[in-house]
Amino acid sequence: MSVRPIEGFEIPLHRVLTESILLGGPPRSVAILNGMMAAALGIGLQLWIAGLALWVVGHAVAVFASKREPQVAAALARHLRQKAYLAC
Repeated sequence: MSVRPIEGFEIPLHRVLTESILLGGPPRSVAILNGMMAAALGIGLQLWIAGLALWVVGHAVAVFASKREPQVAAALARHLRQKAYLAC
């Protein structure tokens, strides 16, 4: 039995509606947060090397995590919110 779409009830779904917005590899919010923390450390406290190191390490970890799960920030927030419900 083949499933055929009913005329008038089929719409095109663009990939941009289903994929997360990535900025240099990690999700946009994670990349902005990482950059702001590194800038605060580098510019605010004038610890340039530490800020640069924080940015490089944070960005590398975020890229690694987003390669495994593109919506890693949402998944982590959901895990932290529902931790008590799923305890074994």
